[in-house]
Amino acid sequence: MILYHGSNLTISKIDLTKGNPNKDFGKGFYLTSIRHQAVLYSERFFLRGRQAFLSEYDLSNAYVNLSIKTFDAYDEEWLDFIFQCRKGEDKSEYDIVIGGIADDKIFKTIDLYFTGDISKDEALKRLKYEK
Repeated sequence: MILYHGSNLTISKIDLTKGNPNKDFGKGFYLTSIRHQAVLYSERFFLRGRQAFLSEYDLSNAYVNLSIKTFDAYDEEWLDFIFQCRKGEDKSEYDIVIGGIADDKIFKTIDLYFTGDISKDEALKRLKYEK
């Protein structure tokens, strides 16, 4: 499986110790199977006057004996997981987490929920139709 990473530098070797611990799925190295998505992410650096790079990885044999969690939807389980990770309270033992992360539109809903401005039910209602 070919996966992509957009960044302000080329990354030839993945180093899992360098990630921010309070991201959507916790500390880690974030990849996408959608090349265009990684390109768009890397362009954010270019627009800020920095270099932009797209790194490509063949992880076809990387899944042997790993603990994998897959989120198929922006549902309650996903929201609870994101909430714990962003608070820095991720206690999961997953090696790989697969699922949607928060883009700008989704982030607004999550932020409103995290600050208590909307209920969990309202947040889930807003996320229901997101892909």
